[in-house]
Amino acid sequence: MSITMRIDLRQRLSDWRPIWRYFGYDEPNYTYMKDGQKLLSQLAALSPETVYIRAHNLLTTGDGTPALKWGSTNAYTEKPDGSPQYDWRIVDRIFDTYLERGLKPYVQMGFMPEALSSNPRPYQHSWYPGGQNPISTGWAYPPTDFKKWGALTHAWAQHSAERYGLVEASRWVWEVWNEPNIFYWRGTPEEYQTLYDFAVDGVKRALPNAAVGGPHIAGTNTPEAQQFMRDFLTHCISGRNAATGGTGAPLDVVAFHAKGAPRLVDGHVQMGCAEQLENIDRGFALTASFPEHRHKPIVIGESDPDGCAACTAQVYPQNAYRNGALFASYTAATFARKIELADRHGVNFEGALTWAFEFEDQPYFAGFRVLSSNGIALPVLNVFRMFGQMRGERLAVENSADLGLDAILNNGVRERPDVHAQACVADGLVSVMLWQYHDDDLPAAPERVTLTVDGLPAGDKPVLFRHFRIDETHSNAHTAWLQMGSPQSPTPEQYAVLERASELTLLESPRWLRSANGLTTVEVVLPRQSVSLLQFEAVKG
Repeated sequence: MSITMRIDLRQRLSDWRPIWRYFGYDEPNYTYMKDGQKLLSQLAALSPETVYIRAHNLLTTGDGTPALKWGSTNAYTEKPDGSPQYDWRIVDRIFDTYLERGLKPYVQMGFMPEALSSNPRPYQHSWYPGGQNPISTGWAYPPTDFKKWGALTHAWAQHSAERYGLVEASRWVWEVWNEPNIFYWRGTPEEYQTLYDFAVDGVKRALPNAAVGGPHIAGTNTPEAQQFMRDFLTHCISGRNAATGGTGAPLDVVAFHAKGAPRLVDGHVQMGCAEQLENIDRGFALTASFPEHRHKPIVIGESDPDGCAACTAQVYPQNAYRNGALFASYTAATFARKIELADRHGVNFEGALTWAFEFEDQPYFAGFRVLSSNGIALPVLNVFRMFGQMRGERLAVENSADLGLDAILNNGVRERPDVHAQACVADGLVSVMLWQYHDDDLPAAPERVTLTVDGLPAGDKPVLFRHFRIDETHSNAHTAWLQMGSPQSPTPEQYAVLERASELTLLESPRWLRSANGLTTVEVVLPRQSVSLLQFEAVKG
């Protein structure tokens, strides 16, 4: 039985917000490497909207040699007399790479330089997927001197203003640390508030108009995490500021993280979208409970199907979703529900940051959570290419098969598939992102959708129809790689084939449609774990 969907161009909800335009990664030194530069150029080309990049380890001590979940810049050391010594060369190289492409830094002030760490030994971790070595070492501890920490953030912001201009550096978001409610921070919640006060004071003295934010907690799924965020938000309103002695602390952007929980069930991958959406639901509700904060921009600072980008599918088989179309359909489906949650809570949802980049010089399609592998885009990157073509005003979508937000929050997508759509209109161009998603990655019959758009030109004026598709055989370099025998050293000819397969692909040639009484109807067959972008462009004049 066909699913029916209807979009009425007169039912406009709000401006279409590019919540997708945020990305991040642990290893900042990949930024200026070969495949890192290629991917950043691809992210910059997604749309005219500015893309923001967030990276860990921008203040971590070291020589700039990356490892999994590790990077360094050596920005801060100390002279024998204990006075600070700043070296911004690696940080500048990272930010130059962003700015040359029109990207903006989402500046994370962390982690603790070795010379400032209150417990510096051991300093660099030796973590690897499946290993038992701890990640949380000397970089995660509070500073020996919070005033020196504040002087460091001030020097960084001042240097940025001098190198890039006061106006440019003030356009960035400056945030304090990462996930301070778990092993990324070996201090107390109160010490994090002190860290925040000094960091923000340092930035604001150099860049008074820059946006600052936090606390970037690791999810909202425990009472302890909720209390950490509640105490932080209260501190920013009425707490004693450790740096200034005044009341409260600036907070321009509220940020928290939200992850899903995939697992292996009877030999197949089962995603956990409900857990991620529940985290977002609680985070929005918690922020909205403070009148002083409820209208501030919210960024979900890491918003992903699972919690470890560097945990490969070779070691963690539940992460096998990453290489193929399942990551793409999950992304399309969950981003739509994030917007519904923001509408429900009445919060100012600015963005959801995808914690995925690339890992330099690793095996092809190794199962990292990435946007590309050895310079070859994964299907999930094509979802963002679709998002990049959507702009204007949001449109309501009537759907005979909508599972409903509450059902997905309570049960995930474990019975009927989630077949749904988002739509927007700008200057006569209607864009509809349509997907079929299911938590269980198992073969299933396709779904047939009859989509009607009400309000396009009637009579003799034609409508140009374009249909882009991501599925097992379209916009999917992983499938192409498997079909050529999974080469780990592809020939130049094979690499060119993979590059072509990685591009966003039309399912069919563009064609002209005719409207009848203002109604334009198309039939779409959606395989399991697929995403379509339908575009209806009215001829002007």
